[in-house]
Amino acid sequence: MRILILGSGIIGVTSAWYLAKAGHEVTVIDRQDAPALETSFANAGQISPGYSAPWAAPGVPIKAIKWLLQDLAPLRVTPQLDTFQWQWMAHMLANCTHKAYAINKARMLRVAEYSRDCFIQLRQDTGIAYDNEAKGLIQLFRTQKQLDASAKDIKVLEACNVRYERLNVAEILRHEPGLQAAKDNLVGGLRLPGDETGDCFKFTQTLAESCEALGVQFLFNTAVDGLVQDGDAITGVRTGTETLHADRVLVALGSFSRHLLKPLGFNLPIYPVKGYSLTMPVADATHTPTSTVMDETYKIALTRLGDRIRVGGTAELSGYNTHLPENRKANINHVVQDLFPGGGDLQQAEYWTGLRPMTPDGTPIIGPTRLRNLFLNTGHGTLGWTMSLGSAKLVADLMTGRRPEIDPSGLDIARYQRGHKRETLRWSHEVK
Repeated sequence: MRILILGSGIIGVTSAWYLAKAGHEVTVIDRQDAPALETSFANAGQISPGYSAPWAAPGVPIKAIKWLLQDLAPLRVTPQLDTFQWQWMAHMLANCTHKAYAINKARMLRVAEYSRDCFIQLRQDTGIAYDNEAKGLIQLFRTQKQLDASAKDIKVLEACNVRYERLNVAEILRHEPGLQAAKDNLVGGLRLPGDETGDCFKFTQTLAESCEALGVQFLFNTAVDGLVQDGDAITGVRTGTETLHADRVLVALGSFSRHLLKPLGFNLPIYPVKGYSLTMPVADATHTPTSTVMDETYKIALTRLGDRIRVGGTAELSGYNTHLPENRKANINHVVQDLFPGGGDLQQAEYWTGLRPMTPDGTPIIGPTRLRNLFLNTGHGTLGWTMSLGSAKLVADLMTGRRPEIDPSGLDIARYQRGHKRETLRWSHEVK
């Protein structure tokens, strides 16, 4: 089959890999001049199945008010003259129930755990290197209230058979000795030993080269202007003066998927949530993370990537604005200096901002649509890197008629349609 993939970020390139491996003729289209130059460029670096959880959770509405009032706020909302922003926030708040949280987290874990297995297999098959490590993630709690609240997450982890370890401060320091200077500010942690780290940009660019070796064609500097629909199918993809044709079309445009599909009557609930990161060289290896730590208070992750430290996080609802204000730099600067003082050279830090494509329930949108040859792989929020290979393998199987290795229920766009029945937590990720 001839397949067009729209978008060459981590989601588009991993999808191209699996479809090309299955023997199909694949073309990837992107407006940039190389892969992974937008959201996939400088994320937090964590491949964190165990930390996969929706932002919409019980207690979040009250927490959000407190966050907005903090000087170093992990959340900021800039009101827009856009009704979709308010609709999206209302839909997110509607998911802040115990029942919805359990279902949404289980869905996300299903994809993320599968994706982690796909990473292991891909490394065995190709030997791909991307500053990758498999040393786990530690969620750091600064208050007893945070530590107590983690019991709810642990119940979902247990239901989904995800390994975890409760840690006291001394145990945290055994895994992350670089936190010695911050020990008095910590009360405990939750370690997820199955989580990994790596450079998403390096991975995507390397895998794109492997895709080309399989015959995948990349059309860079090519904007997708629209889709041509005829009846129940897409008959063309408009790019400037040219219209391209294929048997299947996969939309992997992240935050921009909504704009492309809206003229066709699709209402994708994907909002561009802006995040920030800095990357700096290691100055003192004894004061750096060995893997990834997640600061629960500030919602910021710190990851060791070879001879660099990546610090990423915060969330801003401000539309498609990618401006990087100085006060947002202060947020991530504070956390890295507080936890790992002197570990990195902040004078040489490179700052970046990107738009994460977030759904209100946290789960990506993966699978078919009402148009028989149009498929989606988008809306991964902060977990595109974590879920990338699993999402790609799943959608490749669905596009080519192969039986998926995991249950796809609840992952496609149908869950946003009226009358859709939610699945329960009794789903097992061992389904084949």
